[in-house]
Amino acid sequence: METPEFLTCTASLQRRVGMTHSNLSEDAWRNPGMNPNLVSRLEEVWRGSRKCFWVNSYSNEFSLICPGDIMIFIILFLFLIFAAPSMSKMKCRLEMIAKQQGMGFHFTDATCYLTADLFYLEVLLLPSGEVQEVKVAPHGEHPVPSDSLLHLLRSDNFADFSERLAELFARYDIPGDNETKSKLLTSLKSLWKDLQLLSEMQNEPKCCETRTDLINSGRVGFLMAGKQDYPLSLYFYISPNDGSKNCDSNSDFLAFKELSEIKPAVQEAQVTVGASALTHKLQTTSVIPQPPRLDNQGCPAFVALAEVPTEMLPACFLLRLKPPIPVLSSFVERLGHITDVTVPDFGLQWAPLPKLVMKGSASASSQSQPLDKREVFTVLLADGGVHAYFLPESAWDVPTQRAALMDSVPFTHPAHVPAVLEVLRHQCAVNTLLSSCSDPHSTSPASVCDLYFEVRPESSTSLSVTFHQPRADSLAVLLVDVSNPRCVTCKLFGAGMPDPTLDKYISTVMTSCMSIPATMKALYSRLEEITAAPLPASHTAATEAENDHLSPVMDADGQLPAASQSEATPEHSHVPGSACSAVSVAPSELSPEINASVLHNPYPGDPVGVMANCQS
Repeated sequence: METPEFLTCTASLQRRVGMTHSNLSEDAWRNPGMNPNLVSRLEEVWRGSRKCFWVNSYSNEFSLICPGDIMIFIILFLFLIFAAPSMSKMKCRLEMIAKQQGMGFHFTDATCYLTADLFYLEVLLLPSGEVQEVKVAPHGEHPVPSDSLLHLLRSDNFADFSERLAELFARYDIPGDNETKSKLLTSLKSLWKDLQLLSEMQNEPKCCETRTDLINSGRVGFLMAGKQDYPLSLYFYISPNDGSKNCDSNSDFLAFKELSEIKPAVQEAQVTVGASALTHKLQTTSVIPQPPRLDNQGCPAFVALAEVPTEMLPACFLLRLKPPIPVLSSFVERLGHITDVTVPDFGLQWAPLPKLVMKGSASASSQSQPLDKREVFTVLLADGGVHAYFLPESAWDVPTQRAALMDSVPFTHPAHVPAVLEVLRHQCAVNTLLSSCSDPHSTSPASVCDLYFEVRPESSTSLSVTFHQPRADSLAVLLVDVSNPRCVTCKLFGAGMPDPTLDKYISTVMTSCMSIPATMKALYSRLEEITAAPLPASHTAATEAENDHLSPVMDADGQLPAASQSEATPEHSHVPGSACSAVSVAPSELSPEINASVLHNPYPGDPVGVMANCQS
């Protein structure tokens, strides 16, 4: 029978365990060996409550009465076992990770084996439980030491170790029987060899002077050779304003550790294989002639597949994108035309491009604010200024701006890789400009921003930025065209633009920083300088004539006469539709936020933004 003393102790123990669970994160309970605070708290609970387990004062054995008490004891016992620095603890931890990844596990003395069909890991332990060495052995090959996996285990970083093991397992998770798997592995190694040769071939002159140039312009980007513990990886895009300084070191080669430091900024593609509903002809040897050479167009020459050994296999090569990239539907079609392999539609969730881009930026910075219906984003500049960017959902939620988050691109030939990477770079450049309009760390409300801008799409690779001109009661539009991943062309439209060199200047700024806020700050400062300087009388007369042409008189309803509309937007004009409407738009047609700025600016002599008085 349970004594009052035992019930009191048990209740105390339950309260202590409950308090411990509520005060620690879920990750802490999942990885007790990695959390000293959890270990100390459990030991405290154990020391303070262990007397409740000795119910029988005449025996030294555990004597628990209630099933609930048994469960509490088991929880405490398991946590203390995992937290103890011993060989048993490490073996248990490795066995759990192996089971989670669907791998086999066994050990002999001080060596643990994590096994799969085409590879296995050897983990050699010291008597204290510390890891002495980690080796990876592909099928039929000798084990090779893995410094990266060893570092993760020695630092008790079991979460990253499990993630790396999952990637390794996925790399060798090849469909089919053992013979098919062996053929696919041979084909993959042949592809790796050819990509290595492509990376060593001469690139276009002056396109790879720095490591950033190599990543953004090299035929296969920066290639990190495949190892037993890591697949061959291509680093193919990095934004100029995000990690380039770390990337352009003086060392001849990027070490794995250095790449890890800039990984949040650099776009990676791991080269592997995946199952396919259709069979594809895949190489089983190199398709690059020896010595490698370029054709008349300066592209690498390849041997026809009919002239080399191949296999028809139910799989294809994959570029696994790390992290996944929001890709427009038109770009998805371009990828399919290059590879002649249809990108599967199932599993892709389509949404307006800015929504996916902003959501990715928020995830990278652990921002918890929902972005599904958000249209106004604030950006905090380096000098303390704040911009607000309005991306109207009605303008972006159109078929041409539908995008999906892609995590892999299928292909069947090494010749596809340079062209695929160029399309992905192009998309990354567009995404970089859009993501620059959102600062996940900015908490400023839109009502207190210094300048306001409206961003609208013009095509799959161009957009327009509308803003209020400084010291003037009129709007201007900057058309931004991403003609290729390494060149952004900007053209300014608006009444009374006096400096013809502005377009070249702004294009240079935009290309160098790939940031709309930084470019708009530079443009606005330049316009302030120009408008503050006195203009010659001849130029003033020309400006007035231009204003009369760009801003015709509107009728009583605030609409342009039909004749004026045709004159303002001739058929051969390259001015975007949003640019024309922004330059000569009627006040009644503006959004409420823009109307507030244009009609009720309390400081007409000072620079203001498009929505200077909007309330968020």
